[in-house]
Amino acid sequence: MGADGSKNKSHDLPQRPSGQADEHISSGWRSFLSSVGLSIPASLCRLAPPALRLSQHRMLHDKIPEVPEHVLRLAGVGPGKLRAEWSLPGFVSMFLPEFPHRSVPGHEHFQVLGYIAKGSFGPILKVKDKTKQRVYAVKVIPKSEILKLGVLEQSKEEVIIQRQVRHPFVHDLQDCWQTQRHLYIMCDYCSTGDLYTYWQMIGQFSEDTVRVFAAELGCALGFLHDFGVIHRDVKMENILLTDNGHLRLADFGLSRRLERGGRAFTICGTIQYMAPEVLSGGPYNHAADWWSLGILLFSLTTGKFPVPPEPDHCSMLRKVRSFPYEMPLSFSPQLSLLLSELLCKTPSRRLRTLDRFKRQTFFHQSTFDLELMQRRPVEVILELRERPDRAAKARRGLTLSLQPLKGFDYDSLLSPPPTPDTQLDACTPSRTPAPPLPGPPPQLPQEKRARREVFV
Repeated sequence: MGADGSKNKSHDLPQRPSGQADEHISSGWRSFLSSVGLSIPASLCRLAPPALRLSQHRMLHDKIPEVPEHVLRLAGVGPGKLRAEWSLPGFVSMFLPEFPHRSVPGHEHFQVLGYIAKGSFGPILKVKDKTKQRVYAVKVIPKSEILKLGVLEQSKEEVIIQRQVRHPFVHDLQDCWQTQRHLYIMCDYCSTGDLYTYWQMIGQFSEDTVRVFAAELGCALGFLHDFGVIHRDVKMENILLTDNGHLRLADFGLSRRLERGGRAFTICGTIQYMAPEVLSGGPYNHAADWWSLGILLFSLTTGKFPVPPEPDHCSMLRKVRSFPYEMPLSFSPQLSLLLSELLCKTPSRRLRTLDRFKRQTFFHQSTFDLELMQRRPVEVILELRERPDRAAKARRGLTLSLQPLKGFDYDSLLSPPPTPDTQLDACTPSRTPAPPLPGPPPQLPQEKRARREVFV
């Protein structure tokens, strides 16, 4: 990912064969770029002129080298502009064109109200746009984290997919951008919270309420799959609720484009929702999302997961393969039939299309018209929202005050935009690791604790 030369400690270039020397130079140049969050192919680095053939040590610790003119031309940046104002952002945009480069809006534009959650790679902030008088959720992703974990393409895929999909039951992407050290993904803020919070509050939902949730999520999944997208992380925490209690499928961080008939092999997702073919390392396809939906509906109705989460995917796979997935006697025959077809361990026999989903007897006399589905509020969610313990349940151990944000560096989001001089100073690579996000980790009940494992 552009840092493969960082472990090479030798600087005795004259004694190297020419091919090895070029590779060493290329690695050093790529390491410098990685320090500011860039991933660059080795072939492009080797085009550097002789003036840039510096050792890695000098490149990183002595003097920041000039960017090659032919690379500047590719990036659309003139040599004169490079020293007038820090123009590596244009360079960054060559490799992350999905994230337009811009300075972070200062306090005159954005007001950070707190943070919503601690995401996989960074915080999710609650931000108010003072101009539009609207509140958004902004996911802040440090470039150092995505490079370290090797998920650069995954982060790009997230915004590519969300830009293209528009559906009443899918969470909308509003904007995305990048700065020197971070990526930002801004979506609508759903003040009602997520489905997991309300599941914790009520314990289990009635079949009538589950029918509403099932229809909405089935429509969202059918739309995504027809569009050639597999979500791969369908779970309660990723289902947000509107003011009327309707659902929005969110968090496309693990999603990918997968056409009908395509196959995937990455073991990823949240372990208690993962289909057996995902736990085993594939191949798998869109049918894995329908398994996750079955687990979710079973848990909403019973108040517990059919198979509690195990510490690793191998142990979980053994449990899932041996578990009979028998439906409780308290279930109606219609719900039992639906879940039996969703939780079929053989993907080719599993209920895995929206048309087949709609024909289930569980949805007899239910509408799948998208406008009609949204007209009637989900009363149980509106009632639970007014309970005094909702805020504490929603936080799950996090604090929403501004105090924890003071020690977290996210390109001075609370400060005025930097000047060109301060931008130039920022080019010097820093060896100081970013401090962890303050605040205690979420403490969940043992039987409902979500365990997320991503193997990329």
